[in-house]
Amino acid sequence: MKARHSLLLQRKYGAEGTNGTIYYQGRQICHTIELPERNNLPRLSCIPVGTYKLVKRKYPRHGEQIGIPNVLGREAILIHAANNALDELQGCIAPVTTLSGEGRGLGSGKALAKLKALVYSLWDMGDEVYLTIR
Repeated sequence: MKARHSLLLQRKYGAEGTNGTIYYQGRQICHTIELPERNNLPRLSCIPVGTYKLVKRKYPRHGEQIGIPNVLGREAILIHAANNALDELQGCIAPVTTLSGEGRGLGSGKALAKLKALVYSLWDMGDEVYLTIR
């Protein structure tokens, strides 16, 4: 039977962007930046609070990434590197090492590598990984 692992994303909302922190088994993995909360408008808002099963997705622009399917009214949502939500994101989640302002952070590539290493190791064991946002 597949084991089920949960990542927890705790968020703080701001006018310029949404900042958060991802935890796994109570341990902080990285911070996150997203667009501001705008009623789940495609390409303009962070995704709604909820629990999502993560999947491996291949995209022409970003290569193989962690995808977040089944977001109501949205498609092609993924977790990829970015340091400025308003300039670089269209509804996706970007991991960052350090938060530097609302929807802004530093060291996104490094944070993404750390998060992918964790998620891919769980997938490699044949397990399922979920992201709970609250």
